[in-house]
This record gives sequence, C-alpha cells and structure tokens, in this order.
Amino acid sequence: MDDTGSPERSHSGRFWTTRWSLVAEAAGSATQARDALAELYEAYWYPVYAFARSRGTDAETAADQTQGFFVSLIERQALRRFDPARGRFRSFLLASFKNYAANSHRFEVAAKRGGGVSMVALDGDQAQARYAVEPRHADTPERVFERAWAVSQIEQALARLRAERAQVGQEQAFVALRPYLTETATPRYAAAAASLQMSEGAVKMAVHRLRRRFGQLLREVVGETVARDQVDTELHELLSILTEQPR
Repeated sequence: MDDTGSPERSHSGRFWTTRWSLVAEAAGSATQARDALAELYEAYWYPVYAFARSRGTDAETAADQTQGFFVSLIERQALRRFDPARGRFRSFLLASFKNYAANSHRFEVAAKRGGGVSMVALDGDQAQARYAVEPRHADTPERVFERAWAVSQIEQALARLRAERAQVGQEQAFVALRPYLTETATPRYAAAAASLQMSEGAVKMAVHRLRRRFGQLLREVVGETVARDQVDTELHELLSILTEQPR
C-alpha cells in the first residue's frame, strides 16, 4: 500500500476553465453546453434550493424553481452576462435566481421545454431531508445561501480528491482518512492505522499529504468562480462562513 499521497501536478488545463464559461461559450443545444450545465447544476443546486426554502417557499415549489432556474440559464444564455472581473459567481447566481423567482411565470415555457438540456432531476425528498438538518436560527436567506455555497466548495474539492485516489487504487484509504481532512480537533490515528494496516506515523503522514492536496483542490474549485486575483479573498471568506456560529 502506498502513502496515499496525491500527485502534485495541477489541473492547469482546466483550472481557469469554469463551468459557466463552458456553458456561455457553447451553443444552447450543444452537447458541451448540456454537460457543462449538468455539472453546474450538480454542484450548486442545493445553495439555490436552500435559499428558496429559507424564504418560506414550500419544498415542492422550491424544487421546481431550482431546476427550472438552471434550465433557464442556458435557455436565455444568461451566463454570457457574467464577468468574473466584476464580481463573484455566487453573487451572480443568487441575483439571477432572485430575478427568476420573482418572474417565474415568464420562464415556465423554458422550464418545460428544457432548452435541450439534460440534467439529473432534483429529488425532492432528498432535498428536503438535507434542508431539514440546516441549523434553525435567524440568519437571512442570503446567509443560508452563502453557507450552503461554502459547503458545496468543500464537497467538490473532496469529490475531486476521492476521484484522484480512486484512479491510483487508493479510494478505500481515502474513505478511511476522509474524516481527518476537515476536523479541527487533534486527530487520533489508532483506528485508521488498524483498519489500513499502517503505523500511526504512516497514517499521520498520509493525512498530511491528503490535506495538502485537498487545499490545492479547494483553491482550484474556488478559482473556478472568481477572478484570479480574488481567489485568496474568496477562500478566506469561505472559511470564515464555515466557522461562523449561527446567529
């Protein structure tokens, strides 16, 4: 078994190739556009859904609005209007959804037609189950959206790290060590060492390397939604949102 260290090579070919730019540059019915929008949807449907629910929208309507909104992005070629030099993608997405929700009747045809876009249907029960465990507090819907967005960035980075480890036959080790990547308390490695048949020292080193690679991938994910010179600021804000106590 190796030390679960990840390759240091960056995804330079796609680091600054964002989901939204793929959609914006592709024709509305092109396979590239459909695939890019499906990826965008998979990554960010929950922040949009959580925002809708926190505004008092019922679960069924929130699910319909969320899926219809992402379809409308490509139907109306709305992503062409986004310029990362002028703001964050999460801010653009939230503002766009607010406009969509306020005028949803105007976009019913687009949502039904689908714009030639194939997406995974939103599972209403799954969405509601996830929203049900959100902290109950007095945060604004905007803060609920930001927290869900921050979590989505973490989830995407972890998914990429898992895929990397799977490619080299180390997915089982990743699953065992995954809890150590985001916990803040001093980790205890005995259980993981026993399950992986490694020494505690080897586990500690493996976790260190995974954390380093996780940090690189998180930076990559964040870098896909902001201008290059805003990555550090966005990372800092993302981590602040995650560590902020509910009000």
